[in-house]
Amino acid sequence: SSESPVYGNQERACYNGYFESVCYHPLFCFNQYGDCEEAMLRAGDVSSGADWCQLLMPIVKRYRDSGLIKYFRGDAGFAKPQLYRYLETEGFRYAIRLPANQVLQQKITALADCPGYNYDRTVVRHYELRYQAASWRRLRRVVAQLKWHPGKLFAEVSFIITNMSRSQQAVVEFYNKRGKPEQWIKEGKYALNWRRLSSHRFPANQVRLALLVLAYNLGNFLRRLALSATIRHWSLRSIQTKLIKIGARVVFNARQIIFQLAEVAVPQQVFSQILHRIWALAPG
Repeated sequence: SSESPVYGNQERACYNGYFESVCYHPLFCFNQYGDCEEAMLRAGDVSSGADWCQLLMPIVKRYRDSGLIKYFRGDAGFAKPQLYRYLETEGFRYAIRLPANQVLQQKITALADCPGYNYDRTVVRHYELRYQAASWRRLRRVVAQLKWHPGKLFAEVSFIITNMSRSQQAVVEFYNKRGKPEQWIKEGKYALNWRRLSSHRFPANQVRLALLVLAYNLGNFLRRLALSATIRHWSLRSIQTKLIKIGARVVFNARQIIFQLAEVAVPQQVFSQILHRIWALAPG
């Protein structure tokens, strides 16, 4: 989820105590390539995981008969037993951050072996629990990570619920990649300005967000499928300023149309490579 502050009298804009602003609270789902699979505009006062089924079910339906091995990762806002059951029924492997509670803390305290206070480097250890909350129908696997930083008496503790059979460390590493969408959301905010939801009517802002996400995806497709290796690491903002928003002149003559482009950040050879890659994407 993300914050989209508003500065007018937009429908369903509300004060959000976590963000400390009047805002909308949109929800996004990305694949591992940075493509936005789905986006949903929501009122500002809803929780992070609210309306997850409306966002996720169309995506699951799209991939249901693909034959792919499907994975899901989400933050603690999606730690919901209904979501666990749904993903298990649909054949998804998942890793979701689980909020700590007294029972989990007691379990990990009994297992954890503190490395001691006098150490000069960060110490990380992983443990595995079998845990069943009161609202769950069965036991599930929980991986705990404890991280001691130099000079700190107590460890940072995080819990991840999963149905994957990977090792404890591999589960944590898989979950940690969930941080990438925060960078992609930031790109959408600053390159496409998809926080600009200034219409009064909520449906109009829904359409505006959908168009902005479509523009983001087109930019990400360009970066992933058409850019050469030398500039594929560019952000969408860099692509805008160095590749798209450049000076150009169009010259017409009897036989051809010539685009004279400013060769500032992107040399002619790279332009040519991009055009050939785009041409190769054409079907047939």
